[in-house]
Amino acid sequence: MLFFNLHTHSFTNQSTVIELVNQYPWEFNEILPVYSIGIHPWYINEQRLTADLAFIKIKLQDTNCLALGECGLDKKIDIAMPIQEDVFEKQLLLAQEYNKPVVLHCVAAYDELIAIKNRLKITVPIIIHGFSKSEQLAKQLINNDFYLSFGKHLLRNPGLEKVFLSVPNDRIFLETDTSTENIQEVYAMAAKYYSCTIEEMQQLTSNNFELVFKTSLSRI
Repeated sequence: MLFFNLHTHSFTNQSTVIELVNQYPWEFNEILPVYSIGIHPWYINEQRLTADLAFIKIKLQDTNCLALGECGLDKKIDIAMPIQEDVFEKQLLLAQEYNKPVVLHCVAAYDELIAIKNRLKITVPIIIHGFSKSEQLAKQLINNDFYLSFGKHLLRNPGLEKVFLSVPNDRIFLETDTSTENIQEVYAMAAKYYSCTIEEMQQLTSNNFELVFKTSLSRI
């Protein structure tokens, strides 16, 4: 049984792990077996934007590109929200055009996120990575057809257990992002909270992977 890591910035090349490695158009690594690609709100460069979006469009047609992202919205950075929203919307429309799921970064902008998704009538799956917020917000996002990915905060914040258990099991993914903990540790904690085996947690995320990415982990 394979471990699926929904979002990471490091390729560890383990035979038992499928890693969706985050890529940026301006530092693309051709050797990665599978990846996501997008413009993170922290790194928006308006002078480079047209070229970055054109590169993303090309790579979204690559079978090894499983998702667009990470992209999103962040109210705690200096880049103006109208600029962030414009770049985000352009990427969402590309994901919709090429039928790719989206890996999302969102900080303090969940209302805007939901409004944009609904206004643009985005139907491809959107997965909010590194979720660590409240049960109420989790429910609101699930009701708007988002998926939630849990990682380091599941290991470091015991209070997140209740939130994690409130999420329907067909809406869950697991990840490491940039944390020092490995994906096996995240799965072990998730399995502990679910009172199931690690293999059962692997099967759960494998089922969700097949639903969202329209293929099986064994074919990657």
